[in-house]
Amino acid sequence: MAQRLNVLYNKKPCYDIVITQSFEGLAEELAAFETKEKRLCIVTDSKVDALYGEALLQLLAEHCRKAVKYVFPEGEESKNLDTVRKVYTYLIEEGFDRKDMLVALGGGVVGDLTGFVAATYLRGIDFIQIPTTLLSQADSSVGGKTGVDFDGYKNMVGAFKMPRLVYMNLSTLSTLDDRQFYSGFAEVMKAALIKDSAFYEWLIGNLYEISDKDLNVLEEMVLRSCDIKRRVVEKDPTEQGDRALLNLGHTIGHAIEKAKNFTLYHGECVALGTVAAAYISWKKEMLSMEEYYEIRDMFVPFNLPITVENIDPQEILRLTKSDKKMRAGKIKFILLKKIGKAVIDTTVTDDEILAAIQEIYFSDEDARA
Repeated sequence: MAQRLNVLYNKKPCYDIVITQSFEGLAEELAAFETKEKRLCIVTDSKVDALYGEALLQLLAEHCRKAVKYVFPEGEESKNLDTVRKVYTYLIEEGFDRKDMLVALGGGVVGDLTGFVAATYLRGIDFIQIPTTLLSQADSSVGGKTGVDFDGYKNMVGAFKMPRLVYMNLSTLSTLDDRQFYSGFAEVMKAALIKDSAFYEWLIGNLYEISDKDLNVLEEMVLRSCDIKRRVVEKDPTEQGDRALLNLGHTIGHAIEKAKNFTLYHGECVALGTVAAAYISWKKEMLSMEEYYEIRDMFVPFNLPITVENIDPQEILRLTKSDKKMRAGKIKFILLKKIGKAVIDTTVTDDEILAAIQEIYFSDEDARA
């Protein structure tokens, strides 16, 4: 049986998050949007298309006026304005108007890019999210943040655009390789650290079942992660305040992601950034030493990195200052007061950031030691 969360926007029902283990219920969900008279365009990447593209196209074709599909090359390097322009061109050539709908089928790159197209094509067109990775199911498909990278700077161009529906088929997680699966887990851990210590303990207690991809356990995990994000987003939909807490690990994480030219996955960089943020929290006497090391070491059994090689700490510091989270020349850093309680801090100094980067930096000297 499907699990369902309703997301409010400005205190009014906006869209549902449906968490299930197949695509069987999608047709019934689409009926609520009167899709029989609409054109639907699936936007997906080459990897996801090979797995689910044709089957979903056939399913949609039975429930709409016309179903088409736009496929772009997989990977972060496609998440840019050039790809957006190509999608615009395709939609124009297919005659899409404001009454039609886009369908984002894939991971975070697909969801963010499709959402941005939906926000800007004809000044706004409806879209739904069908996330297929753990990262997109547990985090990026929820909340209405859309965007693309610009000249290598992560999510620098974007808009807020709420989907009409988020439909999660958890069986798609079975096709992920371990590295991609565990990358998504970093966002789950982040959700627990910022808002729910009981969930954090639950993750520890279900470590083996999560690693084995037990679908019933994953359903509970994704539901709880989405519920945390839902509550934060409802309180602050356009990131004027507490929604920034969701950026734990992302400031230094994004800097590492760019410095490594996206050879590390997003979740791997979030894990590194979270370790750095926890280190700063310890040095600022928010966390105890024991709490810091527990948080750091909790990433290890989930195959997430806690150190990184071949970086220049000064470059990472510089890149943190080009992050879009800067406010009046100060970095809006997310720190941990305790496990399950995050706070916004604008007092973090360059020296503190550098010390945290050094903490996660595995240098040549370390290798020789």
